[in-house]
Amino acid sequence: MLDRRAETRLMCADLVNLRWKDESGRENHCVALLEDISPSGACLQLDSPMALGTSLAIEYRKVRLKGSVCYCFFQDIGYWTGIRFAPQVKWSLKRFRPRHLLDWKDVLARRRSAVRKTAQ
Repeated sequence: MLDRRAETRLMCADLVNLRWKDESGRENHCVALLEDISPSGACLQLDSPMALGTSLAIEYRKVRLKGSVCYCFFQDIGYWTGIRFAPQVKWSLKRFRPRHLLDWKDVLARRRSAVRKTAQ
């Protein structure tokens, strides 16, 4: 899968609520696993597929991030579903911090620092 996001994706793991309307206009909701997040989008793992272009909202505590489905495919144990946030929506750590969050840049910087210390 081609990665089209310009911003760094932060790996994470947390449960979020997902709300959307189906083709008939009926409200739906489910719990999804947040896999990664960036200012302009997120990747969720779902039990069922979602149609491309579906408008939805990710809800986490008091935060609501609106967006739409830009990809959805089955792999291993679930449906990996990409969400592109609406143009006026931007995620940041100030909006919410997922329970388990990993920034690979920080990990690599700590590793480089540790390697330099052992080399001295």
